[in-house]
Amino acid sequence: MDVALEDYRLLNCARWPFWAALLSLLAGCASSGDRADAATAPSPANWRSLATVNDRERIRTWRDAWVKATAQINAAGEGAKLPPLGPLMQPDAALANPGLPPGAYSCKIYKLGTRQADGPVFRVSQPFTCRVAQEGDMLSLSKLGGVQKPVGFLFPGDDSRMIFLGTMMLGDEQRALDYGRDPERDMAGALERIAPQRWRLILPFPHWESTLDVMELVPKA
Repeated sequence: MDVALEDYRLLNCARWPFWAALLSLLAGCASSGDRADAATAPSPANWRSLATVNDRERIRTWRDAWVKATAQINAAGEGAKLPPLGPLMQPDAALANPGLPPGAYSCKIYKLGTRQADGPVFRVSQPFTCRVAQEGDMLSLSKLGGVQKPVGFLFPGDDSRMIFLGTMMLGDEQRALDYGRDPERDMAGALERIAPQRWRLILPFPHWESTLDVMELVPKA
């Protein structure tokens, strides 16, 4: 593992307030503001009862984000960068059975398109470690280390995708904000398997910088 054990321990501790808040929502302890009202307590299989209105809309319009980001890349003359990445950059590449096993993953984030008129339209992060963990009946996904650290849960979606709901930790923060408390920190997207040992997390219309973020996940072991 390419992060220090102490870094992982601190991040794991920092995640618990977020998990506790999210689990309390799953238990039906909160359903106010722009969250969907539910007649019964939400369950891990019912992500829509937990997601904010804005995040449900982002997930619904994921293809619009993909089309817009691709158009921006092509308009900037950088379209040739996409085909070599194969199914990672093909919107309809999702395979059946998207679930991924717990463990450490080597990850990259591809930022496609831009929210600024003169911003870069294609950027790739350095590889980093992210971890998938079993949290009771659910899977969690977290980025270990770095300035921006997404943390969240993976919910059942359909035969070819899982739904990610989470929040962004910044800098040296020691705890994650509760999901739904700050819309600018909320994250929502879809996890898909695109090869036998390759997954991607699609994050449409992120609040900062890009039009579409695509996180690539490959098992380390």
